[in-house]
Amino acid sequence: MDASSSPRFLGLLRVLNRHGIDFIVVGGVAALLEGAPILTLDLDVLIDLTPPNLERVMAALGEIKAHYRDPAGRWIEPDAAKLASLRMHLLLTDLGALDLLTTIGPGLTYTDLLKRTVGYQLGDEQVRVLVLDAVIEAKEYADRPKDHAVLPVLRETLAAKNRGKAPSGD
Repeated sequence: MDASSSPRFLGLLRVLNRHGIDFIVVGGVAALLEGAPILTLDLDVLIDLTPPNLERVMAALGEIKAHYRDPAGRWIEPDAAKLASLRMHLLLTDLGALDLLTTIGPGLTYTDLLKRTVGYQLGDEQVRVLVLDAVIEAKEYADRPKDHAVLPVLRETLAAKNRGKAPSGD
């Protein structure tokens, strides 16, 4: 499976692009696109926090009926003030799970990480994707059990890329 064949990821990316949102694909989908043989269930994107971009984000979220993943089952919609002030937004949409991030790792922003991205063409969509070594750094910094589980695969993928070979996938 790759992100370009997943209708929900590609659908979400199409909406973000159609609204002209400045974002970077990070997390599992970035690792997948960079060659890691992993499975991910949501799309993580790092968004630029400029007011015009936040307006575009809000329009896109309205289109896909985004609301926070709430353990109590409440329907809580994001708003511009929350987007600008909170670091992480775990959302459900008509097109699947979408995590909007305003920083990753030790407070790195869209502007900080733009130079550590590569462009990918996914179907008819062009997206900026965080390079694998930066994904690894962010997961190391997060220090969560789910990140510890995937880090060996990501490191092997990076080593294989650096050797010019595909990862073993074992």
